[in-house]
Amino acid sequence: MTEPYDLITMGRIGVDIYPLQTGVPLSQVDTFGKFLGGSATNVAVAAARLGRTTAVISRTGADPFGDYVHQALKEFGVDDRWVTSVAQYPTPVTFCEIFPPDHFPLYFYRLPKAPDLEIHPGELDLEAVRSARIFWMTGTGLCEEPSRTATLTALQARDRAGITVFDLDWRPMFWEKGARTDPAVARTSYAQALRHATVAVGNLDECEVATGVREPHACARALLDAGVELAVVKQGPKGVLAVHRDGTTAEVPPVRVDVVNGLGAGDAFGGSLCHGLLAGWELERLMRYANAAGALVASRLACSSAMPTESEVEDLLARG
Repeated sequence: MTEPYDLITMGRIGVDIYPLQTGVPLSQVDTFGKFLGGSATNVAVAAARLGRTTAVISRTGADPFGDYVHQALKEFGVDDRWVTSVAQYPTPVTFCEIFPPDHFPLYFYRLPKAPDLEIHPGELDLEAVRSARIFWMTGTGLCEEPSRTATLTALQARDRAGITVFDLDWRPMFWEKGARTDPAVARTSYAQALRHATVAVGNLDECEVATGVREPHACARALLDAGVELAVVKQGPKGVLAVHRDGTTAEVPPVRVDVVNGLGAGDAFGGSLCHGLLAGWELERLMRYANAAGALVASRLACSSAMPTESEVEDLLARG
């Protein structure tokens, strides 16, 4: 590679096994589709769909689902050179139920341990991480060793160079029992990561885990105080709030669509956020664009394969 990647993401990867029927519990589903999954992976796919050069740092099992992950990444134009296998753990699979417009239970199969939590600090290509225009990491990457130390090592290597995005990504079922029952236990790790990030993105639950407060503007202020330059607080049906350290604020409503499956919307938002940050867009345009990308995926069944192109996002915005 002669040029730095536009985006390197680090975190979850796996296979989504989603029902091809909506409004039906898993016990009654007859047909399923197989899709590339994992939030950090989907963000890389979303940005690649928008023309960005992307790569993922993660690990799979040494199994057929791991082979599928590599095949899918290549088909989406995402570099898979840092996706390696772990012999002792299977590639994770995730099932969901689809009850539009707002009920999408997830069932994670990541036991005895997910390979993407077996990323070791010594395996990282720190030069590539350091030179990427955007580096994206997640809260799940902090939930267990050695992934926690590897994630913090990557952040320290960046030393706030370029744009470093912390996807707050709170999944309590992945953490040790103490953090599951008391999210404040995870706050120390979140605080360490926030000191090295320039952008923080999360919904109200995730912001509360990171900061201890829940009111959107208070969340944004707390994230800025923790060290980031831009705080993005997703408020569900109330839209999204973004506050920059320079005082610029944007609060935009969601784009209304007929929701089919809301699970990939946040990842589409993330990939589009990276696209707009790289383009240097002003804050309100950036939030409107990312919202529209998320809405398009929410109107579709899958996650990775549903990520929109630039023309699709622009068309939706043009329709108002």
